[in-house]
Amino acid sequence: MERIFGRPIVTQEEMRARIRELGKQITTDYTGKDFVLVGVLKGAYAFYADLARAIRIPMRVDFLMVMSDGARARKSGKVKMVTELTEDIKGKDVLLVEDIVDSGLTAQHLVKTLARKKPRSIKVCTLLSKPDGRIVDLVIDYVGFKIPNKYVVGYGLDYQQKYRNLPYLAVLDMEGEQE
Repeated sequence: MERIFGRPIVTQEEMRARIRELGKQITTDYTGKDFVLVGVLKGAYAFYADLARAIRIPMRVDFLMVMSDGARARKSGKVKMVTELTEDIKGKDVLLVEDIVDSGLTAQHLVKTLARKKPRSIKVCTLLSKPDGRIVDLVIDYVGFKIPNKYVVGYGLDYQQKYRNLPYLAVLDMEGEQE
């Protein structure tokens, strides 16, 4: 039987508590605004759903799917938009929800792309931030957890499209990975 876990880095309980805190802060910051929550698929799906439930104001929801070419994208900055928004964000306050911001290239590309649609504001929320991996200057307005520069899986994050279903975040145990 294949092992589907690594060394836990953030527990399910820690995530729940932090997401509640983020939800309260976002609720305060966006009360009275025309608010659109935009999730970046696939990785942010679990965080996005829990965060949306923790936000206690009316909002629109939407999603983007992007693809990057891993290590090559890290050097080139190339990100491919697979889907477009279905909501018109012109004049609205947008919160982009990412699973993880490492180099910052994907989030930076998405912010620039969304800015062309003329929203009133765009902010970034990420479950995980790897400041040591950052290669661009990017403002992240809401951060769940800062983590070391390790490969993390679980709670939506994957390794070769696996491990997204773990209810916690773990450093991938490459010795336990079986093909």
